[in-house]
Amino acid sequence: MDRNTSTVDAVIVGAGFAGLYAIKKLRDAGFRIQAFEQGDGIGGTWYWNQYPGARVDLECWDYSYSFSPELQDEWDWSERYPTAQELMKYLEHVADRFKLREHIQFNTRVDTAEFDETRNLWRIRTSDGKTTLARFFVPASGVLSVPKPPEYPGVDTFKGEAYHTGRWPKTEVKFEGKRIGVIGTGSSGVQTIQALAGKCKHLTVFQRTAVFVVPAKNHALTKAMRDRVRLGYAERREISRITRFGIAAPMSVESALEATPEEMAMKYENAWTNSQLLGFRQCYGDILSDDKANETVADFIRGKIRSIVKKPEVAQKLLPYGFPFGTKRPCLGDTYYSVYNRDDVTLVDLKATPIEKFVPEGIVTSEGLIELDMIIYATGYDALSGALTRIDVRGVGGRKLTDKWADGAKTYLGLLTAGFPNLFTVTGPGSPGPLANMSMSIEQHIDWITNCMTYMRDKGYDRIDAQPEFEESWMQGVQDIVKRTLYLKANSWYLGANVPGKPKVFLPYLGGHGTYRKKCESVAQAGYEGFTLSKSTSNTQETAGAT
Repeated sequence: MDRNTSTVDAVIVGAGFAGLYAIKKLRDAGFRIQAFEQGDGIGGTWYWNQYPGARVDLECWDYSYSFSPELQDEWDWSERYPTAQELMKYLEHVADRFKLREHIQFNTRVDTAEFDETRNLWRIRTSDGKTTLARFFVPASGVLSVPKPPEYPGVDTFKGEAYHTGRWPKTEVKFEGKRIGVIGTGSSGVQTIQALAGKCKHLTVFQRTAVFVVPAKNHALTKAMRDRVRLGYAERREISRITRFGIAAPMSVESALEATPEEMAMKYENAWTNSQLLGFRQCYGDILSDDKANETVADFIRGKIRSIVKKPEVAQKLLPYGFPFGTKRPCLGDTYYSVYNRDDVTLVDLKATPIEKFVPEGIVTSEGLIELDMIIYATGYDALSGALTRIDVRGVGGRKLTDKWADGAKTYLGLLTAGFPNLFTVTGPGSPGPLANMSMSIEQHIDWITNCMTYMRDKGYDRIDAQPEFEESWMQGVQDIVKRTLYLKANSWYLGANVPGKPKVFLPYLGGHGTYRKKCESVAQAGYEGFTLSKSTSNTQETAGAT
């Protein structure tokens, strides 16, 4: 073997929440590992998303690791919803506390991964020109890690500063005295807009789709608040593991259509006042499955928008229509709507006045030139599958993953895709992923993967692959569940609608985090039902769950 080739048990991609936990679990289980991270530091999604106002939209108690009670007790969160900078510090602390950095090679991109069928090994080539052979390939690079570039004529002709929220520079960006345009009003756009209003000469918001923004009610945390949560932390985590969204939040089974107007008004006002990401969805059990029930929430929030935004013509542009509430990820923001009461903020509705082209001086819409010094693209990501398909992955027979997924990503349990043995996806297509608490989902996935790899090692197996019929059945089940909801009525990134040319297939599993966890456990207990396990040394294989 030449000096540019090394051999390990597993290659991990990424050094964010998923990558770090994969490093720890697999190392502690006795596997030889090598992690590659494209950036020069710890953080994953939060390393790249350092844009103004960036913060998580789940409470810190939930969006954090649960594997170590000591870690929970020693880390003091400063805010209900931590900023990207605080999350970076947290992940750096985790990496140092558990001695994970030594397993990570930074500034290194994984370019290709090819499965060697004769040896049941992945041959992984990286941007430094080296090759790593690994029994297992574990891409843990996140569901929102590949920025979607802007797609307008003349983008490259703009002479001012231009940034994407998903690739924010590490050097300081100055906003004072500048005319700034923000394109996009999803979560990153909403956060950026709130942070920049009043800090630049003029802010122009280019809105592609009006969105539902509910109050974050973010606040600083006191020692008493932290101590109170710590007293019940173990129970909180246990409840979270069995709930639909991976959060210890009660979900109503009542119907909005059976509530009196007074009862409904009281519930919705309480959800607005004591807001959090699931607030309105907790009110009634049919919010995401019945159009009329959903419209009661949507109409309530539109009323709030009209009451906050002083100019009726601006308020009208901000009213969300065309998709049910909750079918696109709701945004959290305490000052978003009031921003538009400022004289130095202008809203451009791109449905009424579309962008025609970019020019050196700024952006030309159907109403003329808007001169800008800086443009910030909050244009989203190639979600769920993009981080994996940007790598040249080739499985059995040299088949490209992009060819297999040409009509939509397919996996069994969101863990393996047939024809690509020993490649474990973390919170991938076909798993709850972004429709549940990501940190809880990550731990569940990595725990399952580690247990599976340990089982294989103990039993002498060196290859596992998903059986095509089980994969087809699982993905059909994913589609059957979503058809019972309102999610398909929205052109969201959940089904790739934001990426031109990407197949429109709803990829997250909507059956709930707790239900999904039980399914994964039952599959493992049945000897990995639906997977084929092989021993190359004896040329034997066992197929679990075959009919």
